[in-house]
This record gives sequence, C-alpha cells and structure tokens, in this order.
Amino acid sequence: MRLHELSPAKGSKHSKKRVGRGPGSGLGKTAGKGEKGQKSRSGYAQRLGFEGGQMPLIRRVPKRGFTNIFKAEYAVVNLSQLAELDGDVTPEILAERGLVRSGKPVKVLGDGEIGKALKVTANKFSKSARAKIEAAGGSCEELQA
Repeated sequence: MRLHELSPAKGSKHSKKRVGRGPGSGLGKTAGKGEKGQKSRSGYAQRLGFEGGQMPLIRRVPKRGFTNIFKAEYAVVNLSQLAELDGDVTPEILAERGLVRSGKPVKVLGDGEIGKALKVTANKFSKSARAKIEAAGGSCEELQA
C-alpha cells in the first residue's frame, strides 16, 4: 500500500447538508427549521436553564447548605490493601504502587485483616485500623499535616 492509495474508511465521510436549495431537495423553504419563531432565526442560542420565561428550576428551588472550605480531603487506603505490601509502608510507597494519589494526606481504614507486622506511616488512622495493625505486631506512626 502506498500513500496515494489511502482513503477514509467507508461511511466515515458525509457530504454537507445543503439546506434552503429548493423544494426538490426536501430541505427547501424553511430549511428544516419548522415554521416561524425565535428558533428559526440565525444566531439563536438558548441560554442554559432557560424555560421560556417561566421561573427556572434553579431559581424556584431554595438554596441550602454550604461548602466547608477548611475540610481536609483524605486519600483512603484499607488494611486489605496494605496486607499485600511488605516492610515499611509510607504515603510515598502507596502512591508508587497506585493505591493512593500523591499530594493528598493518607488515612488508613480498618476494612480487612492484616497477618504480618508492618510499620505504617500515615496522616491518620481509624481506631479499628490502629488496633488491627498493633494486634498483628506492627506499629502506627502519625505524620503531622
């Protein structure tokens, strides 16, 4: 096969729809836009959430709650995921293995069992996670955020 023999895949190219070119084309007169009105004019673009002048839903429903800007977002990891690791466990190692995203503080949760002694370093531990790690002979070291 040569460069001049290349052609687009069958059905991937379509000819442009020529509207307003007489009744024989099937898209003459109103060019497929129906009858008169705002939607048939050029430049028409409906505003997002516009409901034809009726009070839009976003304004009918009352505002409620707020977003706490001081909330700490943790990357969580469970004990079942830590059970597969060996040696010291740090947030850097967890990010390397793809268990958490780097940049967020890490919190260890107690879902699952752990059968070996691990030295786990994280920003936070749940009570059950701390208890299970220490029961297995491991240690929990908390980083200061």
